[in-house]
Amino acid sequence: MAGPGRFSLSLPPRLRHMAGMTDAMRVFDRSLLRRRRERARARYGEFAFLEEEVADRLAERLEDIRRRFPLALELGARSGALGRALRASGKVDTLIQSDLAPSWAAERAADGPALTLDEEFLPIADGSLDAVFGALSLHWVNDLPGALSQIRRALKPDGLLLVALLGGETLVELRDAFAEAEVAVTGGLSPRVSPFADLRDAGGLLQRAGFALPVVDADTITVTYDTALHLMRDLRGMGETNLVLERHRAPMTRALLGGVAQAYAERFADADGRIPARFQILYLTGWAPAASQPKPLRPGSATSRLASALGGTETGTGETPG
Repeated sequence: MAGPGRFSLSLPPRLRHMAGMTDAMRVFDRSLLRRRRERARARYGEFAFLEEEVADRLAERLEDIRRRFPLALELGARSGALGRALRASGKVDTLIQSDLAPSWAAERAADGPALTLDEEFLPIADGSLDAVFGALSLHWVNDLPGALSQIRRALKPDGLLLVALLGGETLVELRDAFAEAEVAVTGGLSPRVSPFADLRDAGGLLQRAGFALPVVDADTITVTYDTALHLMRDLRGMGETNLVLERHRAPMTRALLGGVAQAYAERFADADGRIPARFQILYLTGWAPAASQPKPLRPGSATSRLASALGGTETGTGETPG
């Protein structure tokens, strides 16, 4: 597929390097993610509430940006919630929606240009896009700095990255309940909840990928459930269950599930007996470098003193105030 003279699906030379990703860099089973997304599609409307809420919050952040974007790409389109919000904003002329799962991409084709696309191997020519958006897709990428670097190269100078992904505080209650129950039932531990990016590291990831003017902020969406089993049902319905390659492959026993539900309720239930599940959402904003962007001043080049602006008295190093 080709866009209006500005977009192509040529495979950039950098993908040859990306194809050499070592086993040590692989944390998640991406083929399993694709299969789970495909299976979730039939009833996804019942479980799309988190994606829809994040899509609305991401679109609100776009309202603060006084720009139009002639050609943009959405990563992980799934239900199309973010695409609808972006089109409603009036700031995106042509939006290409993509998803790892072919059935989702085919469904989005009814809305406009659509692709089946793996975020780890971005098949987009350098300097093709004005913006890249995404809601809850990049947290399953094995090499997040590499994926961000590919996005930055695909952007035109001064092109925008605006994405949301799950942060490290997501599902901490479920992680703790699993750890307590598994030690009690089996005497050991295995990764049951996937690791997510840490808020403190997110800005550094953007800078490492070459983005200018990086901004990272976060909020928390808390959903309450009758039991931990209801939470796990929703995670399956979203296609967001554990993808860690080193996960325990045997089905969970009834004893373990019961132990998780009991530990969760005992440690986290509120006064009404409902249990909370926290989803930390990280919002990453960055711009592809451009000569027109503001640059920080060289250290020592200031022409006025901060003390003067604040109406105070400047005290030099080693001097006693007053």
